[in-house]
Amino acid sequence: MPIPAQRKAQILSEHKLHESDTGSAEVQVALLTERINQLSEHLRRNEKDHHSRRGLFALIGRRRRLLTYLRNRDVEHYRSVIGKLGIRDTVGSRG
Repeated sequence: MPIPAQRKAQILSEHKLHESDTGSAEVQVALLTERINQLSEHLRRNEKDHHSRRGLFALIGRRRRLLTYLRNRDVEHYRSVIGKLGIRDTVGSRG
């Protein structure tokens, strides 16, 4: 299920770096986190939906790669992003 337009606009306004920012790594991580949270809730209700579970794993992998990029670019900014989104640091434990 896609993110509702109103919620997506709210996420963009909270995480954009400049006025016309819609694709920075920070915004992408925030949108992926929203979709991951939605899918996780769906999978709690529908345990046998393995197709959605595979999609969830793909989204988690994409978010992890973006977070690695952010961490390598600017550690302090990376920490502020994961703090603001409330996601734990799973990237730091991997090399």
